[in-house]
Amino acid sequence: MKTRSLIGLAGCVMLILSAGAHSILGWQAMSEQLARTSAPADLVRGLEIGWKFGGPVMVTFAIICGHVFVKRFGGDRVSTFAPGVIAVMYTLFGVWALAISGDPFFMVFVVPGTLIGIASIP
Repeated sequence: MKTRSLIGLAGCVMLILSAGAHSILGWQAMSEQLARTSAPADLVRGLEIGWKFGGPVMVTFAIICGHVFVKRFGGDRVSTFAPGVIAVMYTLFGVWALAISGDPFFMVFVVPGTLIGIASIP
């Protein structure tokens, strides 16, 4: 159980790191590209709001999962239902995005989702 908890915590660290990159660097690159288009300001603002929502959600996922895995590492019997659901959805999103885009960047969803999924096995 300790090994799987460490695997899960590694996935949580990846989530936190990618959250920062997503919200800061990702939006900067996206906004620079949008500035070269004729996209209306309200559309760009709406995209920014949605984009920047992703970072805090990723951190929230990491906190929820990390709490469970720290408890499990310490020997507590805790449910892995929430991390399991997060892992499935995170991984499925990454696989879907990878499939429709062909961009290996989306492995940044598949890898931590898979690690958290492995750690969530009861």
